[in-house]
Amino acid sequence: MHHLEQAHDVPVALFDKGWYKFARHLSSPNFGTRPADTKINLIVIHSISLPPGQFGGDEVQQLFTNTLDWDVHPYFEKIRDTKVSAHFYIRRNGELWQFVSCDDRAWHAGQSSYMGKDNCNDYSVGIELEGLEGNSFETAQYESLTSVCAALQQNYPIVQLTGHEHIAPGRKADPGALFDWSQVRKAL
Repeated sequence: MHHLEQAHDVPVALFDKGWYKFARHLSSPNFGTRPADTKINLIVIHSISLPPGQFGGDEVQQLFTNTLDWDVHPYFEKIRDTKVSAHFYIRRNGELWQFVSCDDRAWHAGQSSYMGKDNCNDYSVGIELEGLEGNSFETAQYESLTSVCAALQQNYPIVQLTGHEHIAPGRKADPGALFDWSQVRKAL
């Protein structure tokens, strides 16, 4: 009689120095170090498209890497010389990009507060969805979003998930009314 040894589950490293294994990496210069002893416990969901309402181009990647040609579209004049980034960006087809290590502070939230704690950039991970505030998002985006959120929960003490509109009310309205919070929370 042969005894079969059970394979021991070896955890797969999902992150290397804050970089997610299953994302396309494109480093942004727009980041900083987090304050000492910061617990990364919040995920902030955003939406973005450049120009607004147009999908499929590389303008968001260019914005986050300071390579956007400001003269290509009239809207870009309104955001000229903006220095922003997010940790992750999810295209309409679900393709996942990462610009900043989760161990570092991305510049996605701006002036913000959540549950009485200011400066959300210090303790959050920012995820941008290709889209327009108030519009719906694609199934592939929700699948990528829930996968990366689950991975983040396994590697960081994440306890909250919220939208940009909730941490900067009156200033921001994304991801908007058609974002399906219940679908994301149920999947997590």
